[in-house]
Amino acid sequence: MTLNERFITTLAAARTGADWAWTEIYRDLAPVVLAFLRGRRAPEPEDLLGEVFLQVVKSVDRFEGNERDFRTWVLAIAHRRMVDAFRHRARRPVDPAPDDLLGAHGPAADAEAQALDNAELTRALSALGTLSPDQQDVLMLRLVADLSVEEVAAVLGKRPGAIRALQRRGLASLRKEIGREGVPL
Repeated sequence: MTLNERFITTLAAARTGADWAWTEIYRDLAPVVLAFLRGRRAPEPEDLLGEVFLQVVKSVDRFEGNERDFRTWVLAIAHRRMVDAFRHRARRPVDPAPDDLLGAHGPAADAEAQALDNAELTRALSALGTLSPDQQDVLMLRLVADLSVEEVAAVLGKRPGAIRALQRRGLASLRKEIGREGVPL
């Protein structure tokens, strides 16, 4: 989903603080940003999404470019926030609460139904998790966020040739990983 010809007027209205414009921008970009953060297994992806859009609101006056440039700019902010979150988590690891404690504080959902619903996503994320962080970033930005090689290069601060190589090696590794599981592509 993109705003297309409405982008310029929507961005101008957002810069003046129009709620409707921010709603449209959020509805357009939030699913892509959230999918990128979840796909990279960012800690607390919904919280990071909020931080990303707070930064976008604060910095929108400095942005110049078209809709694709805006999308790239927002995903670059998301990538930087994600890297910061990983660094923060490495400095201050968190011990999760035990499952029995969590179960005692509320009704449990149907575990079997949840497992079936999440099986495909779990398999995809598991296969993606075998790749290097750079390969994961490239594939998520290329496939989920639908960015061009040049746009991914701008987000990650790498050259387009490096992005192509990371994508090629990442896809080859995924083919091997999925092939090991006996699942055809």
